Amino acid sequence: MSKHYADIAFTSSVRKVQEYHGTADYFPPTDTGALLDSTADPLGLREQTYLEGRDGMYLASVGETGWPYVQFRGGPPGFLKVLDKHTIGWADFQGNLQYVSTGNIRAMDRVSIIAVDYASQTRLKLFGRARIITPEDGPDILKALTVEGYQGVVERAVIVEVEAFDWNCPRHITPRYTLAELEETIDPVRQRIGRLEAENAALRARLARV
Repeated sequence: MSKHYADIAFTSSVRKVQEYHGTADYFPPTDTGALLDSTADPLGLREQTYLEGRDGMYLASVGETGWPYVQFRGGPPGFLKVLDKHTIGWADFQGNLQYVSTGNIRAMDRVSIIAVDYASQTRLKLFGRARIITPEDGPDILKALTVEGYQGVVERAVIVEVEAFDWNCPRHITPRYTLAELEETIDPVRQRIGRLEAENAALRARLARV
């Protein structure tokens, strides 16, 4: 858990629930003045490496109605880029044409992100402030975030200034594997089966000659 995570997440209502369940002492005390501190928590090497290896994440925003909205954002591994120890960004591909996340971010910049690695049962939660970059506003930024060779249509870029983060508990994450991850396990087995089949064929041919 980064320094300011509790200050953002653990509101008085959350603290009351923690106290009721006897877990309040498990977490650092909340510093009510810390939210006035403009210094965000830096991403460490572990967080940076983890984020840049993901092929998807969940982005939460809030609209003027007060309702939260969660959207999946994905692409090839590496589509999510760490620009520096406080900033991440990605090329936003054309989706369902509703533009709810985009509109929400324009109205209210606070977002939350969960990035999950199902294979290793790990997840990282982020708080941050997002902004939208259009092709007209920042063509160089869009070019830097575009994934070469990927067929998705890039409509804009999203830049998030990370405020705080926390590694979540791995319990209850069902392991799932991408085709690429499965290939790493299956390919050696496939090769071994091929060698055994060739060996069996040679033995059968030898027996046929006896």
